[in-house]
Amino acid sequence: MLFELQSQKSLEEIGKALEEAAARHQFGVIAVHDLKATMARKGVDYAGECMVYEVCNPHQARKVLEANGAVSTALPCRISVYRHGEGYKLATLLPTALMALFHSPDLEPVAKEVEQVMVAMMREAA
Repeated sequence: MLFELQSQKSLEEIGKALEEAAARHQFGVIAVHDLKATMARKGVDYAGECMVYEVCNPHQARKVLEANGAVSTALPCRISVYRHGEGYKLATLLPTALMALFHSPDLEPVAKEVEQVMVAMMREAA
């Protein structure tokens, strides 16, 4: 399931607020991908704006990785910020939906905790 929020802030304001919100919630922004710039380096002209923030709480990540190493295919969590109309959308795949793909019911509590934080960070940044 996809969770999305609309924002009228600038791309820079959203990015700064997202990094601050992540820090407040003991998450780190471990990478930021500027898809427009990446595509330009590959010779592809993309007119849109899209930043992808990879965020992680290493303690939560360790819990799910120790339970099921295949979860590494879904880590780190990602929050996309992209142009939508006159503003921007923030979007993420919800951790509970992703964890359901691994058929490990014992991961559900961790996924719920991470999801609550992800949604909170996005709301604060928007």
